[in-house]
Amino acid sequence: MMRIILLGIPGAGKGTQAQLLSDHYNIPQISTGAMLRAEIDANSKLGKQAQTYMNGGNLVPDELVIEMVKNRVTQPDCTNGFIVDGFPRTIAQAEALRKAGIEMNYVLNIEVEDSEILRRISGRRVHQASGRTYHIEFNPPKSPGKDDVTGEQLVQRPDDSESTVKNRIVTYHTQTKPLVNYYATWADSKDPLAPQYREVAGVGSVDEIKSRVFAALA
Repeated sequence: MMRIILLGIPGAGKGTQAQLLSDHYNIPQISTGAMLRAEIDANSKLGKQAQTYMNGGNLVPDELVIEMVKNRVTQPDCTNGFIVDGFPRTIAQAEALRKAGIEMNYVLNIEVEDSEILRRISGRRVHQASGRTYHIEFNPPKSPGKDDVTGEQLVQRPDDSESTVKNRIVTYHTQTKPLVNYYATWADSKDPLAPQYREVAGVGSVDEIKSRVFAALA
């Protein structure tokens, strides 16, 4: 069984590596971000509340997330394990996960510098109708600001703006980065219920990072 928590600053590539791990181990990727976006798309009460926080670059409050995750990991497709991407984000959430009796095998932290994150996220541009994503530096469209297929205008999502990304970085360091010490300390305590803590560099190609991730979990 592989139950894995992925940690890392927003934009570190957790989603990409989670999908690769999901395919390899044939276990589901549980992304709180994806679950929250589904609520937003459904225009639910939870979605409306979450959108307000996300647009400002802030974390969605614990009470809006914890029950959703607890219910998800009890579903049949999680019997052989799962990968949690985007949760926990605070010590309170980590404690809630622990108190719920949901045992994890590994905590994997993907490390990327703040300046690299700002460069990655603030350069993203999206074709709203199709969801096609570009990057002004790493994956530019053929014509600046235009979708390759339709020629329609690309947009920058509100949560990808430079000011919002900077706010997310500050939020990460104040609220989420403490989880690194929390899980590393717990692992060092030799508690048999503690997940093993691993850390890898999140720079380089997707394949290079993938190699580091799988080596860390071997």
